[in-house]
Amino acid sequence: MAVNRKKIIEDLSKIEILGNENGLIEKFNVYVNQLPIHFWNGFAERLTNKIAPDLLEATEYLLIHAGQNCGYHTGYGIIKSEEWEAVVAPMIETKEDILHGAFAVLTAWGWGNAEIVELLPNEKMVVRVYNYYESDIVKYGKTDKMSAYMLRGICAAFFSLAYGGEYSPNGDNALKYNCLQTKGIECGDEYGEFIVTPN
Repeated sequence: MAVNRKKIIEDLSKIEILGNENGLIEKFNVYVNQLPIHFWNGFAERLTNKIAPDLLEATEYLLIHAGQNCGYHTGYGIIKSEEWEAVVAPMIETKEDILHGAFAVLTAWGWGNAEIVELLPNEKMVVRVYNYYESDIVKYGKTDKMSAYMLRGICAAFFSLAYGGEYSPNGDNALKYNCLQTKGIECGDEYGEFIVTPN
C-alpha cells in the first residue's frame, strides 16, 4: 500500500479550520457544521428510544441513509479538494489507496480513529474505529443497540465512491453498498467494527 496513513493524519491535523459567522466550516470543498457532538448524539438517541419498537428499524435506516448521503457528497468534496491534492493524491495508485486515504482524513478530522482492516475490492470492507464521536452516546448510559449511524453511512458511502461508478451529484450511486455495525464502544466493546458489502 502506497498510502502513508500517519503522514496524512499529521499533515491534515495541522490545518486550522475556522467557521464563518454562521458556524459553517468551508474547507475540503464542503460545508461542515460546528454543532457539538452531544446535539447529534442526543438527537439520534432520543429519536431511537422514543419511537415505537416496530418502527426502530425504519428509523435507524433513515439515520444511516442520512449519514450515507452526507458521507458520499462530503467524501467526494474531500477527494477533489486542494488539501487532498497536496497531501494525499501523491500517494494514490489504486482505488484501494483512495479508501485508505479517505479514512485517514476521517481520522484527522476527529470523527474517529478509523482504519481498514480487511478489503476485498468491490466485495467487502471491514473498518475498525476507536474513539468515534458517536460512541459518546454512553453519556446517556450504556446501550444494547449499535448506535454509530453516521459512521455506518460514511463507510458505505466511501465504498460507493471507490467502486460504485462515477460520482452522481443527485446521489444515485451513493446507496449501492450497505454497512452493518458488528461491534460498538457504546455497547461495551473496545472498538466499533463496520462491514460494508454490496446491497
